[in-house]
Amino acid sequence: MDRPTTFSMAFVSQSSAEAPTTVRGGLEDYENDGKPPFALNIAEAKLLGIAGVGFFLDAYDLFIINQVTTMLQYRYFGGQSLPAGLEGFVKAGANIGSVIGQFLFGYLASSLGRKAVYGKELMLIIFATIITISVPAYLGGNHVLVWIGVMRIILGIGVGGDYPMSASITGDRATLRKRGTLLAYIFSFQGWGSFVGSLVTMAVLGAFKHVMDDKGETYKVDAVWRIVVGLSLVPAFGTLYQRLTLPESKRFIESQKAHEASTLSLEKDIEKVNSGSISEDEPKAEVVAPVVKKAHWREFIQYYSEWRHGKILIATAGCWFLLDIAFYGINLNQSVVLQQIGFDGKTGTAWNKMFKIATGNLIITALGFVPGYYVTVLTIEYLGRKWIQIQGFLMAALFLGILAGKFHTLGTVPFVVCFALLQFFFNFGANSTTYIYPAEVFPTRFRASAHGISAASGKAGAIISSLAFNSLTKKIGTPAVLWIFFGCCLAGAALTTLLPEVKRRDPDAIEEEERHEARHIS
Repeated sequence: MDRPTTFSMAFVSQSSAEAPTTVRGGLEDYENDGKPPFALNIAEAKLLGIAGVGFFLDAYDLFIINQVTTMLQYRYFGGQSLPAGLEGFVKAGANIGSVIGQFLFGYLASSLGRKAVYGKELMLIIFATIITISVPAYLGGNHVLVWIGVMRIILGIGVGGDYPMSASITGDRATLRKRGTLLAYIFSFQGWGSFVGSLVTMAVLGAFKHVMDDKGETYKVDAVWRIVVGLSLVPAFGTLYQRLTLPESKRFIESQKAHEASTLSLEKDIEKVNSGSISEDEPKAEVVAPVVKKAHWREFIQYYSEWRHGKILIATAGCWFLLDIAFYGINLNQSVVLQQIGFDGKTGTAWNKMFKIATGNLIITALGFVPGYYVTVLTIEYLGRKWIQIQGFLMAALFLGILAGKFHTLGTVPFVVCFALLQFFFNFGANSTTYIYPAEVFPTRFRASAHGISAASGKAGAIISSLAFNSLTKKIGTPAVLWIFFGCCLAGAALTTLLPEVKRRDPDAIEEEERHEARHIS
């Protein structure tokens, strides 16, 4: 681990209730440029391009699987449903891998530094994508699904690793005035990933219409899904070099130095007390036990064993878990929604069915996903994170309640409007802020690890929901499942009350002040 210098003592003099001065992170020259927070300068736009591609690929690869599995039905199973177990494995594979990647890369980024790790997650995504589209067709349907499922776990490790990595890279470099906005911009790439995924599917299907629809060569859909998946390699390769060569952030270096210097100072004070060189009347450090250099996880556990810190980690992880149960339960099983709005692809030729499903996904994304993300971008520095998260949970609960209560009686137009508003408030709400909160509320030296744990908790909720949705729907009905999601959103709003508002809040300054106070207990 690098051994950086101490923070400025200006941190110590500030109260944790105030908004402390930012640590110099590389964008400080633009802190007071007089422009609104959502107006980007060149340095911020470059950072956005480097970090945002991971979330573009996250949504592209995650939500495209709904359309890919439909294509696999027509290529290998004569248009019939995929084997239930294998379909669940393929759809859940990326989320399973994400849990591993979020824990792993979060730990590595905090213990080894961002520079040592950044870019490796993108290399995993590239590797898994190439191997996925290289699956030999002669293996047969079941074996192809197993191959794709395994590769999606590896892809998920890379996608999951991008959560703590991009959040930490951005949080380390952003100024306090625009930190939330930059994080919201980066997360908004998810909306574009889902939107472009549907658009690309429609375009590639359009190019194959003649051979598939007119000539009846439906088996050529095998080329369609490979092209659609493979095109995600373009943005991945486009930013790989920039990630691998991005220098370590000043904030991370200074946070490591501050902790090291504080530890050394405390050791010296203990030596003075033990040798009798400090008089009884002088203020001295609290001497409990000899201070030794700890592994990252030991320091992490010690820090979060205090309730004032632990409750924040519980809240960020719990809110993300509850949010993803509802968010991914719906978005990984959109066939229910597409059926309600007439885009489930139940009629027509094979090509028409697949094209209609892609069109339905595009409509859903355009109406709710993208607008919600950008309202968050425009308002987060004015409304604050806590307000946006609570109202997002409550409004999502409202529209889930309407959908659950009127599921079988809502007309197509009211259903589309209600579902679009649900997606809007997911994204102008907890789906954005559950990512943003861990990147802002935790100190730099624990930021990546804590973010990884929070994100992994969310993906655990997504896995549970995606695997249980179909079986629960058959047992208790779709409206009852939607009422469960309704309850999750209400619980998320309640849990958010444990979180502080982090607008203009510098967790490094607060941590430094806590250490300073602990060292001077008489």
